[in-house]
Amino acid sequence: MPAAAIPAATPEKASPVRRLTGLAERLVPLSLIQIAARIGIAGVFWKSGLTKVDGGWNVTDLTISLFRDEYRVPFLSPELAAHLGAYTELSMPLFLVLGLLTRLAALPLLGMTFVIGVFVYPGAWDTHLTWAALLLLLIARGPGLVSLDALLGLEQRKL
Repeated sequence: MPAAAIPAATPEKASPVRRLTGLAERLVPLSLIQIAARIGIAGVFWKSGLTKVDGGWNVTDLTISLFRDEYRVPFLSPELAAHLGAYTELSMPLFLVLGLLTRLAALPLLGMTFVIGVFVYPGAWDTHLTWAALLLLLIARGPGLVSLDALLGLEQRKL
């Protein structure tokens, strides 16, 4: 039967699967998923950043040693990689939690995730794919309604 001849499902005739899907979409709005993604991935990077600095926000010698001996990030000196890594992990999560410049803040963290997944710990691809999925959601769909981006009009307000 041609597609044009198939009647559209009306709400009262919708299949149980469509009704359940509609209920799930109403009970779990995208904005709730977006705020959970922002806070969840921010926590991962924030905690990692804290391990790289001392109480005075200075990158530690141990951190530089880790970048030199274990992480071995290509194309960057261990000192530069340690500083870039630490300060990115401590600044971008703040933007994500606030929902300020969210799409832009997610980009360097996605880049870090790629470098970590490919060059540093390729065996932990499942963890890094989870991080990437959260960051890609934020880049593609934005921060959601509960964000400074929405409040300031930097993002369109959608449910």
